[in-house]
Amino acid sequence: MSADVSGTESGSESGTESGPEPGPEPGPESRPKPGPGPEPGPESGPEPGPRSGLRRGPRQGSERSQLCPEHFEPLCWFCLSERRPVCATCAGFGGRCHRHRIRRAEEHAEELRNKIVDQCERLQLQSAGISKYMAEVLQGKNQKAVVMASAARDLIIQRLSLVRSLCESEEQRLLEQVHGEEERAHQSILTQRAHWVDAVQKLDTLRTNMVDMITHLDDLQLIQREQEIFERAEEAEGILDPQDSEKLSFNEKCAWSPLLTQLWAASVLGSLSGVEEVLIDERTVSPLLHLSEDRRTLTFIAKKSKVCSDEPERFDHWPNALAATAFQTGLHAWIVNVKHSCAYKVGVASDQLPRKGSGNDCRLGHNAFSWVFSRYDQEFCFSHNGYHEPLPLLRCPAQLGMLLDLQAGELVFYEPASGTVLHIHRASFPQVLFPVFAVADQLISIVRGPLATVRLDSPPHHPCSIRRTTCQATVGQNTVVGVW
Repeated sequence: MSADVSGTESGSESGTESGPEPGPEPGPESRPKPGPGPEPGPESGPEPGPRSGLRRGPRQGSERSQLCPEHFEPLCWFCLSERRPVCATCAGFGGRCHRHRIRRAEEHAEELRNKIVDQCERLQLQSAGISKYMAEVLQGKNQKAVVMASAARDLIIQRLSLVRSLCESEEQRLLEQVHGEEERAHQSILTQRAHWVDAVQKLDTLRTNMVDMITHLDDLQLIQREQEIFERAEEAEGILDPQDSEKLSFNEKCAWSPLLTQLWAASVLGSLSGVEEVLIDERTVSPLLHLSEDRRTLTFIAKKSKVCSDEPERFDHWPNALAATAFQTGLHAWIVNVKHSCAYKVGVASDQLPRKGSGNDCRLGHNAFSWVFSRYDQEFCFSHNGYHEPLPLLRCPAQLGMLLDLQAGELVFYEPASGTVLHIHRASFPQVLFPVFAVADQLISIVRGPLATVRLDSPPHHPCSIRRTTCQATVGQNTVVGVW
């Protein structure tokens, strides 16, 4: 709004007794002529405007403090270079500020009022945002922490009920961890609440002080306290908006226990009623696989079968197959015999898994729709969404047990023969999951009924060390090598 205005050499000089020239002002920063000029009063100049909603109060202070100490004239101009109010003589030709950028003091004060009004509006919005955060987010976090803590507690008690005689001390330790985590989350929420209550109080205090300034100070007093206004505005800007934090959430990891998981998995898989009756859906079987009549055994064939119809559910490239049983809630366990194959994948997949094409979206373990335990030769890994985690197994398992707990969000791969948990994956699974299978060497089969055992003293079976070439197959013009 301001512009540099300097005095000119031409034109007659006015005495100190002469007032400002008549006629409309050429602009807010026109150079005044020396003279006392009209003394700005409460009636002079426009009102601050309806946007602020605030009216300035009556001026206070002695009349002498509003006069130039050098010329004893009203301080009706403001020098932008020296940042102080000056009289018309100081701002006119020959005055100490005649080459400085000046503007009317009334306009500068009005600009400061507008800045204060804007700042007050921002403070009010910030206070409203913090209040909403405390009322909605923190309250929701607190309720969610209580619910999740209760769910974790029920899960721990449910599992330990199967093996309570062996792990009473483990139960107590885990319950204390859950309780401690619940208390920590609750205390974090209380601390956050106290912090933001204090922040709101500070913002309200700053806003009240600024409102008092704009309503009780005159132009000169307002200008003289400009630095204080800026300092309070900076103090308000130092109060940041609320940000979500993991410290406000319940950490489910406090309920994880390797000992508990292994004992629980062994108990479920070893019970007669713990094994699901899983059959393979013949509509999904790849042309590279042969399904037995009992729908439990998948055998890899080197050439693509021409007997299979091209149904939308069928995998047309990768040697995959889905089970006919869908799991949506609860606890499920099934066992697969893998001792005859050195190239296979077993696990679970979502019903959204694509079936057509050779891309990774249909390839088990290479997309977000499948979670599988994989073997190729002597290499084992867990695969999901393109991430492959190597598993250092000492020997090749003859059977693989799978335990799916949809309530806890856990998928456990288990070797029934040795009682070893091979891998545990925790995730938020989709609502519908199917057991999934893939084989690129010989055959795999679903175990019927109760848990089948294998003699631990039997020699390990390594078909890949004998017939490595059986892991290769030709599909059209493509060669499947290792498949995974």
